[in-house]
Amino acid sequence: MPTSLTAKEGQLAYIYLCSPRSTLMFKLFDLSTFTRQTRNLPPHTYRAFTNSFATTMRVPYAPKEAPTEEARAVYERIAARRNPRPLIPLDLALLHNPSVADGWSSFIGAIRTKTSVPDTWKELAISRVAALNGAVHEWDVHAALAVKAGVSRDAMSVVLETTFIGRGKERQQNAGALDKLSTEERGVLEYTDQMTIGVHVEDGVAEALKQFLDDKQIVELTATVAAYNCVSRFLVALDVGECNGRGMKKVEDL
Repeated sequence: MPTSLTAKEGQLAYIYLCSPRSTLMFKLFDLSTFTRQTRNLPPHTYRAFTNSFATTMRVPYAPKEAPTEEARAVYERIAARRNPRPLIPLDLALLHNPSVADGWSSFIGAIRTKTSVPDTWKELAISRVAALNGAVHEWDVHAALAVKAGVSRDAMSVVLETTFIGRGKERQQNAGALDKLSTEERGVLEYTDQMTIGVHVEDGVAEALKQFLDDKQIVELTATVAAYNCVSRFLVALDVGECNGRGMKKVEDL
């Protein structure tokens, strides 16, 4: 298996398919047909393949104790937010730059604890981001929180297994896949999908949120989806927590 592509092979890439049941397959795709060939796959089943699975994060973790007096206050603030848990791998990845880690913790802390969007919809949105982006750790944590908040396992199966809902006619054609969701859950999922894949949100999808969220909550939901796209991309790119090589937790195990 090649570790790099020649110019002639520039249209080829290795893609690995990792199913929720941890079945691993490899296939060589022509990039020009990648979208067509993966359109009907569950969203979490494909990620760009490098040439091996990392057994450790792609950079070393920062020290668990503050290396300097200047960093100590940042470590203490993040530890206070995590209390009673210790610092997690995400913290120890970010703490290579304490200023970045500090700002990140403050931002995500506000998203998690200082917004008024009900936890059911917030955790459903975060879980959907995780499924679309193949962020295993994010899914395992937030899908369980969604169920705890009251989202049904049937709904979480839709969140995990349904392909990108699409835009325009494609979204209308795929609407049947969301039959197990409430009107509110459907609205949150469609908004999350369009923000995460392709960024542009259709007017009708945005307007649908106004049926059950006020202006402040729409801003909060948008910030939540944006924030956890940031989190998932960081987790997957660096393989924080060494999760990339395993499948998502099954819905029945949440």
